[in-house]
Amino acid sequence: MRNLLLAGILLLTTLFCQAQKNSGDDQPEKRDTTQNELSINAFNLITLGIIEITYERVIDENSSWAIEGFIHPGKDDYIDELYYKDLSLTGKYKHFFSSTYARGFYVHGFGMISTGEYETGFYDFNEGLDEYIYETEDFTDFAIGFGLGGKFVSPGGFLLDLSAGIGRNFFNDVSPTIVGQFMVNLGFRF
Repeated sequence: MRNLLLAGILLLTTLFCQAQKNSGDDQPEKRDTTQNELSINAFNLITLGIIEITYERVIDENSSWAIEGFIHPGKDDYIDELYYKDLSLTGKYKHFFSSTYARGFYVHGFGMISTGEYETGFYDFNEGLDEYIYETEDFTDFAIGFGLGGKFVSPGGFLLDLSAGIGRNFFNDVSPTIVGQFMVNLGFRF
């Protein structure tokens, strides 16, 4: 009986020491200690020729902040009506709901300052002619909004960030009332 008790204590001690040794070897993944990300909205670049670059800084495992620059160099496509803005600068705060480090499903709030041309129109009934007249006016405005998204980061650091958001402009009567964001960002966490 005494030998059996001694063998049991020796086995438990060995298992305990091995568990402590293994827990000391657990180092976080490299992508769980890096805090900077740089990405580009591949969807807008390919479909519309719009350049939208994002820098994101991870605050902790559940949150980050980002700044996005949007440049729409030319409005030659019919689909350009999706974006009335020519330039914008957007600040975002993201909160992640996943147990992994700043990855997975998130919600975000944003503030956007934008400038561009907004097209309006009206019917002119002068002299019996029924014609629709277009007018464009320049605007600068500030919008606040929110959105949803998901971020996927590979062990090598490449990332895919899918998100959509909606906001409202507040200060200019000639700017679009509602602003939208649709992003398919490809980038790198370093």
